[in-house]
Amino acid sequence: MQDQVTKLLIVEDDPGLQRQLRWSFEGCEVAVAEDRTAAVIELETFAPAVVTLDLGLPPDPGGTSEGFRALDEILTRAPDTKVIVITGHNDRTNAVRAIGLGAYDFYEKPVDPDILGLVVERAARLARLEQEYRELAARTPRSPFAELIAVSPEMAKVSRSIEKLAPTDVTTLVLGESGTGKEVVVRILHALSNRSDRRLVAINCAAIPDALLESELFGYEKGAYTGAAKTTPGKIENADRGILFLDEIGDLSMSLQSKLLRFLQERVIERVGGRREIPVDVRVICATHQELTGLIREGRFREDLYYRINEATIHVPPLRERHGDAVVLARAFMQRFAAQHKRAVKGFTADALAIIENYAWPGNVRELENRVKRAVVMADGTEITAEDLELAEAEVDEVPFDLREVREQAERQAIQRALYFSDSNLSRTAELLGVTRPTLYNLLKKHGIPT
Repeated sequence: MQDQVTKLLIVEDDPGLQRQLRWSFEGCEVAVAEDRTAAVIELETFAPAVVTLDLGLPPDPGGTSEGFRALDEILTRAPDTKVIVITGHNDRTNAVRAIGLGAYDFYEKPVDPDILGLVVERAARLARLEQEYRELAARTPRSPFAELIAVSPEMAKVSRSIEKLAPTDVTTLVLGESGTGKEVVVRILHALSNRSDRRLVAINCAAIPDALLESELFGYEKGAYTGAAKTTPGKIENADRGILFLDEIGDLSMSLQSKLLRFLQERVIERVGGRREIPVDVRVICATHQELTGLIREGRFREDLYYRINEATIHVPPLRERHGDAVVLARAFMQRFAAQHKRAVKGFTADALAIIENYAWPGNVRELENRVKRAVVMADGTEITAEDLELAEAEVDEVPFDLREVREQAERQAIQRALYFSDSNLSRTAELLGVTRPTLYNLLKKHGIPT
């Protein structure tokens, strides 16, 4: 990887400068484009690691409009490409604008081949390191917990529960509001279980009409009803020796609750239209956003079934109660969607991070994911703004009255907030807090905040 020849695309309309730059970069594999259209074609066919881009391109050689259009297209199609913008002498305004839009660096005319060569070499080295990192990350096995993105104490408790319950065959009930990530918890339970090499069979009890749900769960024999042309195993049977995930268990009808209870007690099923008892070895995990104890009081859920499915409970808290997780999740979603949609978005503005942190997120993680996805697609520059998120102003939670408690809480929250905003960079955290690094270390130790 270190000996790889740098592929360099020179976007320049001046034939004399084209020849000079070709000569200056004999050690590179060089392609030349004289305008935006040709640059996009070379980008697709040549796949350069580094691009030098003159902003004054035809049909606007005296301006910068065509050059900025070219910059946008290059970064949209190949966001990992390092673009070095060539500007006029003392044209700092357009240089800063280009950096803000995602350019790697800028260089002022007149061109000194030796100095520009150093800039290109530095960009190429960074491009190689990033490529090596991506290849290493692709080869590194992912932890089952990689999908559970969180830093809050509330989710640390959830993780500990998962670790304890995953190796067992305990029937588990996962509770939480819609959009909190209950399905993620179930997938991790499966990945860490001794049944991970077997199927995880999921069925949404709220998405299938009662008339069909029994057949989906228990299967049916040939001729059991009109249209039953062949014997078909159900979801429970298909999950044999694996895990059966019953999502939205609170929507199950009373008649099916009785049949499910019998299965959980005896671990045998009978297909619709059949008489033969079929033993099934399966672990059952259920989930719901409803309050099952309330449904029991209303006579809509069997109490004996509740105790059968509730041998152990994992409560997934709503995002508004997971302190610090919204910012961390937003960054993770931003990186994923920027790569997926080939956008040059690299981060969030301070006002965007503030509103992400303070917004109540009634739709929980799912709402945050959708907001960030839309913002990544709609953002004009390299940073997502509060306007891109299209969120109303958030209210700040009330604080207690005890002054010492207020000071302690405010100090701890300020440190955690600075850590989230700086992505755990201690130098930047100390700068945001206005303290020295030794003082920051003492504060971290005082409040028991891990680094």
